[in-house]
Amino acid sequence: MTSPKTAVKIGKLSLKNPVMTGSGTFGFGNEMANVLDLSRLGAVVVKSTSREPRAGNATPRIAEAPAGILNAIGLQNGGVENFIEEKLPFLRQFDVPIIVNLVGYSVEDYVYLADRLTNARAADAFEINISCPNVKHGCDFSVDPKLTYELVTEIRKTTDLTLITKLSPNVTSVVPIAKAAWDAGSDAVSLINTLLGTAIDAKTRRFKLANITGGLSGPAVKPVALRMVWQVAQALPRLPIIGMGGITNATDAVEFILAGATAVSVGTANFLNPFSTINVIEGLEKWLCDNDVADVNHLIGTVS
Repeated sequence: MTSPKTAVKIGKLSLKNPVMTGSGTFGFGNEMANVLDLSRLGAVVVKSTSREPRAGNATPRIAEAPAGILNAIGLQNGGVENFIEEKLPFLRQFDVPIIVNLVGYSVEDYVYLADRLTNARAADAFEINISCPNVKHGCDFSVDPKLTYELVTEIRKTTDLTLITKLSPNVTSVVPIAKAAWDAGSDAVSLINTLLGTAIDAKTRRFKLANITGGLSGPAVKPVALRMVWQVAQALPRLPIIGMGGITNATDAVEFILAGATAVSVGTANFLNPFSTINVIEGLEKWLCDNDVADVNHLIGTVS
């Protein structure tokens, strides 16, 4: 068969393929550009960006876990002005959509970020991070549908760019949160952020993370992520989903798409292999050819 179609659309955002990077695992692009061509990616989701610079949590803030890692970085970044002035010019050299992951302490913080970045033409879309378990109050908006609705509503008033709300797995049911984001004007949701966990060193009898708790990511969380993507897709079939959590190869990506994801993000795998995202893109194209699927969109939500 001829080359399969891999382009997908999320809100106003057009992607040449459905594979993007997970925020916090790919830096701001310049850290990885010497080993791979950023233009081949569906999108670059940059590290979280806040209104003011953040130093992050105390160290140690990474610990290995079975089939994954725990991280408690604490959203360290140089702030929005640093992103616009120092990070953005490099990224704009490449033919790839830029999705900025927004973090804030209040509704006002998120609104300021969306307004500043929109007016500076510093993003093609926003991923609204309401689900980081590694900072105080980092999940407040993601556990209450009312707060999710109020936040997304205010951001939607501020920008016409594509909004993607990043949801937490640390809830009893994710569907009401996803519906609240959708009703408020979010163009998509991303599932999942990390699972809250901890690690203890039996020899020293101390916690391995200075923060005590951290977010678990990697292959260990994949079954949870797949379940949540499928649940949201079943309940809200018109809502585009970006699936993430333990994706290391093309088969993983296909499974998320079958579950209902329009696109996927590769995260923790980048730490093991910086070519992981490119490998998933190439592997997905091969899988589509091998299985006579002419368009990746034909796979979305077709699991039975």
